[in-house]
Amino acid sequence: MRRTNLLLLLALLAARPADVSAQESWLLRPDRVWDGATMHEGWSVRVRNGLIEAAGPGLTAQGAREVALPGTTLLPGMIEGHSHVLLHPYNETPWRDQVLFESLGERTARATVHVRETLMAGFTTARDLGAEGAGYADVGIKAAIDKGVILGPRMLVSGPALVVTGSYQPKGAPEWHLPVGAEEADGIDELTRVTRDQIGRGADWVKVYADYRWGPDGDARPTFTQAELELVVEIAESSGRPVVAHASTAEGMRRAILAGVRTIDHGDGGTAETFALMVEHGVALCPTLAAGDAISQYGGWRKGIDPEPARIAAKRDSFRRALEAGVDMCFGGDVGVYPHGDNARELELMVEYGMRAPDVLRVATQGNARIFGLDDRGRVAPGLLADLVAVSGDPSSDISSLRRVELVMKGGAIVRGGPGE
Repeated sequence: MRRTNLLLLLALLAARPADVSAQESWLLRPDRVWDGATMHEGWSVRVRNGLIEAAGPGLTAQGAREVALPGTTLLPGMIEGHSHVLLHPYNETPWRDQVLFESLGERTARATVHVRETLMAGFTTARDLGAEGAGYADVGIKAAIDKGVILGPRMLVSGPALVVTGSYQPKGAPEWHLPVGAEEADGIDELTRVTRDQIGRGADWVKVYADYRWGPDGDARPTFTQAELELVVEIAESSGRPVVAHASTAEGMRRAILAGVRTIDHGDGGTAETFALMVEHGVALCPTLAAGDAISQYGGWRKGIDPEPARIAAKRDSFRRALEAGVDMCFGGDVGVYPHGDNARELELMVEYGMRAPDVLRVATQGNARIFGLDDRGRVAPGLLADLVAVSGDPSSDISSLRRVELVMKGGAIVRGGPGE
């Protein structure tokens, strides 16, 4: 008996602080709770065994430790819909140089920092869409998080994206074959093999480039044929995996929509007809507003001082037209182009470009959970994962409140804030 108690004590001492806190029960008392759809004043949330046990007014502790969170809003852990944890901001190192000159070891080490920064910013789930030349390092990062080796959000990963031969970067002189930032595959037999291989190596989503900048003048043009895209979707969905399409041209979007992808990411060149087709087929849009905003500023645009670049004006107009058409909106900013942990930048831009703050909050929580098929999170309700974040202020009226993080909980473990901090 003494030996058993000693072993238990040693295990507790060896555990990380987050693991210890997950064994506790908590009664969180903010000023208000956003449940994923509605704001509730005076609610509390009780957490036990890593799950939300109860939420509402007048809750008692029932043996749980109370955590007072005055002046805050408690909301479900936010769900980042388009990240690249194997990339860091392009104003630090251009994408091409990261892919060609940074070792896999360095990129993986950077990713361990990136996932921690994401979690500490209140984003407890992230869909990572392409290792960009780092193979299946994203699968390894996900496993390390799940095993408790490193801190990070719950990950949905895609490994290397699928591209047609000759379309993707980096490129050099035509006589050289440089490492490419995605996996090339063409035709029925090869696409069948590669799609199944990616699934077998751990991809949760299959990502395809429905178009890319490989036109005669470097303009974006469709890549995969309609039949090829339909094949990828059929194979992926037969294994229970959804497909996401990078698409920025009307024709690339049209092919991807008709093929049955779950989300289209970017969508810059969407037309009224394209957006209507998305609504008809139930395809969601991840607009990635923040990526273009960041790249324009890296290029010298002084936001708030200089006139808006044509690229930004066009993106703003495209986003507005998608909203007016009633397209199901996904939150995903292409973080990695800009710093990890700055994920709220996309949410702020969604408001700036015309979306109501409560609608943006809904998209970042239960909306993305629904689109990604995650029934165990995205709302504050009994029985769901205790993935929660408290922010100072009311983000339903001031979206920038999401930057003022006071507490982050993942699976009932307090990883930021709380008692003793």
